[in-house]
Amino acid sequence: MAWLHTWTGLVVGWVLFFMFVTGTAGYFHYEITRWMEPERPLVEALPTSGRDAMISLALDQLEQRAPHAAHWQITLPHYSPVNRGWQNFEIRWEDLPEPGHDHGARGNATLNPLTGEHQESPPVRATGGGELLYEMHYRLHYMDLLLAYYLVGICTLLMFMAIITGVITHKKIFKDFFTFRPGKGQRSWLDAHNVISVMALPFFIMITYSGLVFFDTTYMPAGMAALYGPDRESRDRYFDDLYAENHDHQAATRPQATLAPMLAKADQAWGEQQIQSVFIQHDTGESPRVEIQRIHIDRLRWYDGEKLAFNATTGEALPTGPYGTTTSRTRQIITALHEGRFAGPWLRWLYFAAGLLGCAMIATGLVLWTVKRRRHQPLPGHDSINMQLIEALNVATIAGLPLGVAGYFWANRLLPVDLAERANWEANVLFLLWGEAFLYACFRDIRKAWVEILWLAAAAFSLIPLLNLLTTDKHLGMTLTAGEWVLAGFDLTMLGLGAAFAWMAIKVRRRWLSDISQGTSV
Repeated sequence: MAWLHTWTGLVVGWVLFFMFVTGTAGYFHYEITRWMEPERPLVEALPTSGRDAMISLALDQLEQRAPHAAHWQITLPHYSPVNRGWQNFEIRWEDLPEPGHDHGARGNATLNPLTGEHQESPPVRATGGGELLYEMHYRLHYMDLLLAYYLVGICTLLMFMAIITGVITHKKIFKDFFTFRPGKGQRSWLDAHNVISVMALPFFIMITYSGLVFFDTTYMPAGMAALYGPDRESRDRYFDDLYAENHDHQAATRPQATLAPMLAKADQAWGEQQIQSVFIQHDTGESPRVEIQRIHIDRLRWYDGEKLAFNATTGEALPTGPYGTTTSRTRQIITALHEGRFAGPWLRWLYFAAGLLGCAMIATGLVLWTVKRRRHQPLPGHDSINMQLIEALNVATIAGLPLGVAGYFWANRLLPVDLAERANWEANVLFLLWGEAFLYACFRDIRKAWVEILWLAAAAFSLIPLLNLLTTDKHLGMTLTAGEWVLAGFDLTMLGLGAAFAWMAIKVRRRWLSDISQGTSV
């Protein structure tokens, strides 16, 4: 078990660290995107026009734009706890499918709440934002999508094995949780690894298992292929059955019944200002219906929001069942735990802290491996090629990858706004800095490389608020006074990360000087 724990952790440790860093950032990807689009107004407010008037304007636009749609959806302006921001007045539709196709073309438009005319979103710079960081942790960016899914699945499975074997290996793991002996070289790294691993052990088990569930049909397609067939059309039928969406549709039309009484019943059931959207659809063989959806609230099954259904012809209330099948709802609860989109602000910070502990667990495990083996190679300059490569990868990933993430934010502010493929170049800066950190670690004394790259990361994060002050008007002085905690929180978090990397640089340098004075290299 100890052998298996060691090697499953080492072989994929660098990829897992990348997945944890970018995945942890994903818990605040809406807030990161908001910071990376400084052109948006500082404070956004709901429009004051009447709800009934807006819905009427939206229906007019849907009749003009999508007269042969399978369904219509009108999203009213509201604040979304799930998306942590204001949602625009929008219409969405999906056309009736062509023969031989399961789904038709989809469209959407943002409308002016007063006139119902198409309203362009405020011009903002092209950016990958937080969404790109979130996607990186399971798509690995430059890689073929299916290959990335398989690689992420293998790494996740090996991490799951490493967690289980780690618990088996450390029989006194919970007792060791209360033991930390600083300044003891290998013993200190093992103590730190144990403490961090136990501190968020339930989170690590949940996050790895639920990560595998995300792509269950990709990793284990045999059952689906046996029952439905291996082709794409068969896969679509499987998902239609799984989510109870296997209906034929007729073209959606404006409801004959008055919507006002339906909206009033929703207000009575949920309270004022709780309606998120109005959905109109006509399944073949059934009466056309109107579904009124409640704003998603902070709960685990956020995707299964409350709704009321009505007959679009008579206005009669219709029974509503839960979304999807029991199987799909169970799966969605597991994936919701992984994404944490249901979480309120404090729980999201707890997710973020647990993600950082995951980064620290992987980092201490990688360093522990090299520290343990350095005891057998005490003389600098006599390391094997394999040891030099592993230590360079450790420096580049543990210190250089965060430097690349900071560079991603710097690129957002410094790249020309009209640069072609600007969002891609933001990501390119991240990977270029990460690669340069690896090359630097390959040709620099490894102890000096640790200290210098950690200081670079500390400076890069700490100076982001100053960069923000010099390049935009959304700086801390303004956001704090305006109570705009999304933007202020980002800058303050960057200062906190900068302080953390500075502390690590100081600790590593002190340990390095101590090793030199004692004539060791551990």
